[in-house]
Order: sequence, then structure tokens, then C-alpha cells
Amino acid sequence: MERMAALLRSEERKKCTAYGLQAVHLQVLDYLSRCNKYSDTPAALANYLGMTRGTVSQTLLLLHNKGYIDKTTDTADRRVVHLSLTPEGLAILEKAKLTELFERATGLLPDEALPQYDDTLVAMLTALQKSNQSHTFGLCKTCKHFTVNPDGFTCGLTQEPLTESDSERICQEHSTS
Repeated sequence: MERMAALLRSEERKKCTAYGLQAVHLQVLDYLSRCNKYSDTPAALANYLGMTRGTVSQTLLLLHNKGYIDKTTDTADRRVVHLSLTPEGLAILEKAKLTELFERATGLLPDEALPQYDDTLVAMLTALQKSNQSHTFGLCKTCKHFTVNPDGFTCGLTQEPLTESDSERICQEHSTS
């Protein structure tokens, strides 16, 4: 796993350098492209990345000044700020994503092994997160609180309706037990 992480970091640094970014900038943009409405805040981002709020704050300021992210004050709680990608942020993320590396690596695996590897990696990530006592951040639709009803989807934790898009995104409130 250590070698896999080193290869991914190396590839990430190459991509980031080509676009004048640091790895953390790309990680923030990637997270914001995949998180749901409960997880698009600076605090959730800091939890996800395992960084201090101060470090995340400086990173967000830079990305905001470059025009890659927007900040919107929550209408219900004015203390909460929601983050989103701008079209420019989405474009730079698409250019800098590491998808080629994963596609090449996946192409080398036998088709019948893919589900087994996926399950093993998810189990390992979950175990690492639990041993580190960190949030699990899973897909909304795999959470124990996710509810399907005749009108669509609901978060059982907040009792709020969810869009299909939210159900496909990662959430900091995710729980499997």
C-alpha cells in the first residue's frame, strides 16, 4: 500500500506542476467535485483531508482568488459557508485528474479480479479510518441513514430530501453501523 501511495503521489505532483498547482489544491478540487450538500464546508474538507482548518483556509483562499471555487453563505445558518467548483475549477480538475493512471492500471487486471480488489480496498480503507478514529466519508446511498421512499430519497439522520445527485456523492455523516 505504501508503494501504491507513493506512485499516486508522484503522478499527482507531475500533473499539479503542469498546471501551477500543488497536490493539496487538486485534492480540494477533487473533493468538492464529489461531496454532497452536507459535506461541502471547510470543516468537512479539513476532516476529509486530515488537515488543520487553518491550512485548509489558506488553500481555499488561494483557490478562490484563482477563480476555481465559490463560497456561499448558508441561508439557514449564516455561520456556515458552502463551497463549490466554478466552471474554471471544474475545467482545471478535468485536465489534472489522475484518471489515466487508474485506467492503465485497471486495464492490466483480469476482469474477474476487479470486484474482489474493489471490496478489499474498501474494507482496508474503512479499517484504516476506524483505527485512526476518523470520519468514514462514504457514498450517501450506502449509508444506514439513506432512505428510499415513493417521492425519492431522504436522509434519515436529517430528515431532509436528497436528490439523486446527492445520493451518488460522498458524505461526512456516512455511517454503516
